[in-house]
Amino acid sequence: MYKLVENRSEKGKELRVAIVESIQELIKENDKVVAMEADLGGASKFTNIQKTNPENFIQCGISEANMIGVGCGLSSEGFIPYVHTFGPFATRRVYDQIYLSGAYAHNTINIYGSDPGFTVGPNGGTHTTWEDVALMREIPGSVVVDPCDETQTRWVIKELAKHEGVHYIRANRKDVRNVYTSDSTFELGKGNVLREGKDILIIVSGQLVSDALDCAEKLVEEGYSVEVIDMYCIKPLDKDLVVSESKNKKAVVTFENHSIYGGLGSAVAEVLMENGVNVPFKRHGVDERFGQVGTPDFLQKEFRLTADDLYKTIKSML
Repeated sequence: MYKLVENRSEKGKELRVAIVESIQELIKENDKVVAMEADLGGASKFTNIQKTNPENFIQCGISEANMIGVGCGLSSEGFIPYVHTFGPFATRRVYDQIYLSGAYAHNTINIYGSDPGFTVGPNGGTHTTWEDVALMREIPGSVVVDPCDETQTRWVIKELAKHEGVHYIRANRKDVRNVYTSDSTFELGKGNVLREGKDILIIVSGQLVSDALDCAEKLVEEGYSVEVIDMYCIKPLDKDLVVSESKNKKAVVTFENHSIYGGLGSAVAEVLMENGVNVPFKRHGVDERFGQVGTPDFLQKEFRLTADDLYKTIKSML
């Protein structure tokens, strides 16, 4: 079960630290867990695993496709690999290896694609991914998750160790605002209703959950009844929840740090259309843009991914 924190202005540990600590705990339980890096161990803190568990760490260098291949090979021998690199290099650069050596060959690989969307900051357009969810959704049997805070990230890392297949985790490396209490647990493939409402439904993923809740509070002050769903598991999608909670709403909006094409918004739209749910619907995300250099705060505003931007979209629908 999950519970929301009372003060959402507080931040937890950096997500990279939460991920590393979770993998280290998994290694204590199962020495078949292996961490792998593409020369970004300092950025991801995976070097801490190299120090504490050198036999469970492999430095593959700037050779991402090879890293995926090695990880899949280890999986075929019974190991549970966790690999990391920046989001675009963890998906579009190595897509063929993930698809064939991973999914097609029925291997298991847990892929941490860091700094998605605007969170890439000064690394700029070459390191920006607005398309990673779209790519990974297309792989048969894949699991795609976009956790929103430290608690959910820790749970995701440990939960995926129990499952076989290709798993993609997109998450910031830095600290983000807390949403859930530290004792919260979740269910893979199920969305979380964070607040109930009759007028407006916001379906959101990742660290934008906090911004969606900020937007909802502003709308509530104006007299609207607003529901917010944390759809951290984008695939498999909680279709039943999308259908049941969208019916009779005045507006349904998806909110994602991703392109509007192929991501959470597309997934929800597909479900609504296939189930005959006729409601005013809008995808709020990035439309036909490449990344650029800037601070994360600047880029969030530049790409219209703030709570105020979401508020304007919803008001225009009403």
